[in-house]
Formats: sequence, structure tokens, C-alpha cells
Amino acid sequence: MKRIIISGGGTGGHIFPAISIANAVKERWPDSDILFVGAEDRMEMERVPAAGYNIIGLPVAGFDRQHLLKNFSVLMKLLKSMRKAKKIISDFKPDVAVGVGGYASGPTLKAAAAKKVPTLLQEQNSYAGVTNKMLAKKAATICVAYEGMEKFFPEGKIVLTGNPCRQDLVVSEKNRQEGYVHFGLDPDKKTILMLGGSLGARTLNYSITGAFPKLSEADDLQVIWQCGKYYYKEMQQLQADGEIPPNVHLFDFISRMDYAYSVADLIISRAGAGSISEFSLLGKPVVLVPSPNVAEDHQTSNARALVDKGAALMISDAEAPDILFDKAIAVVRNDVELRSLSENITKLAQHDSAKRIVDEIRKIIE
Repeated sequence: MKRIIISGGGTGGHIFPAISIANAVKERWPDSDILFVGAEDRMEMERVPAAGYNIIGLPVAGFDRQHLLKNFSVLMKLLKSMRKAKKIISDFKPDVAVGVGGYASGPTLKAAAAKKVPTLLQEQNSYAGVTNKMLAKKAATICVAYEGMEKFFPEGKIVLTGNPCRQDLVVSEKNRQEGYVHFGLDPDKKTILMLGGSLGARTLNYSITGAFPKLSEADDLQVIWQCGKYYYKEMQQLQADGEIPPNVHLFDFISRMDYAYSVADLIISRAGAGSISEFSLLGKPVVLVPSPNVAEDHQTSNARALVDKGAALMISDAEAPDILFDKAIAVVRNDVELRSLSENITKLAQHDSAKRIVDEIRKIIE
């Protein structure tokens, strides 16, 4: 029986791939024993059990780069997490430990390497995270989603697998027709889908509110707007006041992403690695607005990797309130540009990423 630890999390961008890898392991070895190790108080502590897997939380937290004095408690938590991780490795005795990035993967994979347990890293972004760079020296294999990662990792350990995505996303004519009904849309109008993530993105929300006058005049267009739960109350108030144009459809969260992707002619989104992998697999034209609030500004690196290949458009967070919707409206009306973006992003898609990562796990174990 194969025994595998998967560690990391903190955001959906780390958790979706981790669960996809676990599902692919179960498909390959149905009797395998999988244990997740996450960070206490982070979203993996809910999402992983909901997907049917056991998880143990570490008291680990991120360093506060603004307030250095606060880091004494962070160091204490790190020491506690190292002790707990060593005990988890000793008790569970894994054949391999997989790290997907995020706070918990540091102590867990360090403890595994110290006990001579082989480790595999999965790096989702085009700019490697601090934790994975630190763990790379001891790792057996490093699975990446972008070319050119030898500037961060030893070249001989790198395998290009892409990022595992949600498996239930299908763009089809049936989903397109059902999506028009589901969202209350007009099939004869072009559709822009704006995604700010499950919590929302302030810049994207304020870019669209500033563009209401333009959108109310654009009777050939409609927008599906996921504003995120943090902003929903505020945006609902705008709706109650009659300020949101009738061709803009507001949602706090979209559960049927298969419908949303199927109806979208153009997507506006942050540049998270998981989202970009989904757009590539589905061949969707996209305008990326990288979040400036992420470590090492890695979303700008992710976006640039696509822009350089003509596979996406990018607008900076600072410029977005002024020009985002001018650009999006012009692009969604330009069928030649939409087709070119779609063809170029499709070329970057990496298929069956989770299965390919499990192939690498098998090589390590055997």
C-alpha cells in the first residue's frame, strides 16, 4: 500500500491542485493512504475534509515583512510546526511527501527530507515561491507549469507537467445554451465574464462601477460579474439604488463555472496560476489584471509569460480603473483578435497534469 503525504495550501490556488493530485493517486492506487498537512486556520482545513481526505494542521504562519517585531511569535509557531511535522512523518511513515506551496509545506517537506523520505515539489507559478526555492535542493523531482524555471531550480530535477485543474470544467454547446438560461442572458449578445476570485478584487470591482455609463450604452454586450463575498453587500446596494445597468449581472460567487466559461466570449481576471491553467485548457481569450498584493509580484510574471506569446492581454492594477473596460469592450467586439488570443492560449495548455505528476510520484517510489 502506497502512503503519501501532500502538504501546502493557504489559497484555492494551492488547494485545488493538491486535491487533484490526491484524486489521481487514488485512481492509480485505490488502496493508497493519503494524509494532508495544512496550516491551522486556513481554508484547507475545511476544503480537504470536504473532498474526503484526512488533514492535520500545523500552527505555522507567514512572516510579517512590514512589522518585523511581530515575527517573534511567527518563529515560535515555526519551531512548534517543525516538531509536529517530525512527529507526523515518524508516525505516518510516508513513501513520498508532495509539497504544493503554502506555509505548511516548508516544515513538512523539511522534516520528510531529514528522515530520508523522498520529496516532490509542485510549483504553480512562473516565479518560484520562497518555500519551494528553499526545498528544491533536497527534492527528488520538481513539477512546474511554465518553461524557463531553471533560473530557480536545478535543471535536472525539473519536469514540465502544468497545473492540475478542476476536472469538472467542460466548455460545450449544451453548457453554453444552459448557461444563457442559468444566468438570464441574451444569446445574441457578446458576453464578458469578470472574475475577482471567491473573495473578490477591489480594483476589478471599482473598474466596472466606473464603466457603468459605457456599459449601459453598449446594447450589444452583457457582463457576468463575480464581485466576491467581501464586496457583495456594497454592490447589492448599488443594485438597489438602480445604478447597475440591466446588461450587467451581479453575483457574489459563481458555482457553475462550466456554464460561465461556456458563455464567455472574453474573460477579465486576476493572473493566478490555477485560473490561467483553466483558461489555457478551455482556450478562452482573457484580459489579465495581475494582483499587486502577492509575494514576489508573481502574478505579473504569470501574465507576462502569456502576453509574450500573444496568448493574453495584460493591464496593470494601477491602470485598470481608467482603461480596463475600454480595452475589454474593444476586444470582445473584435472577432479576429478573440480568435487569435484563443488559438495562442490553447497552444500553452498542459493536459492531464495530475496524472503526469502521479507518474513522477511512481518513478520516485519505485
